[in-house]
Amino acid sequence: MGRQVLMHWPNIIGYIRIALVFASWISFSRPTVFVPLYSISVVLDGVDGWLARKLGQTSRFGAWLDVVVDNLGRSMLWSQLFKWGWWVSSVEWCVFVCNHNARGSQWKSTFTSSPHWVQAVMAKGFRTPLGVWVISGLHGLPLWLYAYQLDMLSLYMGLYPWLQTLGTVVLAVGRLLGLSVEIWCIYAHIKYLTQDDVEKS
Repeated sequence: MGRQVLMHWPNIIGYIRIALVFASWISFSRPTVFVPLYSISVVLDGVDGWLARKLGQTSRFGAWLDVVVDNLGRSMLWSQLFKWGWWVSSVEWCVFVCNHNARGSQWKSTFTSSPHWVQAVMAKGFRTPLGVWVISGLHGLPLWLYAYQLDMLSLYMGLYPWLQTLGTVVLAVGRLLGLSVEIWCIYAHIKYLTQDDVEKS
């Protein structure tokens, strides 16, 4: 297969998403441009995986590229939103390294021996109500906070303050649940690395 995997349709979508992320970054101060560009990138995140399975074009490179583009987009957004935003993206990059180093491209399906609550989140590749909640918090919370900071939720969406607060809480809880899984992944990887050292000695 070799280099032809680079031109698989799901990976081409990944390259388009990278372009959308950088275009979003440039237009960060113009919400009417930023929100559509960033939102299209997030929507395409669901399309590339589906297309890969549909066309039989799943690959290790594609699995890696998908998470890299996700992290690039969220890192850009979190770091622009808050001074401490780098912390959120640092955790996400650390989890990416842990999962892809030890679990490989099929990392989503390798949590059978993890605690029950981790398995519940990861079940069926996040395609459960709990998984959707976590993914909504992961992708949706920073975009929601961007819209909140610029008063877009009331100006463009007509949401009452209590609905804005409710939306923030729902997405934040989903993101915190995701953070708990991320912390477990880091813990499990450290345990894996240190166990390997013990066995060698």
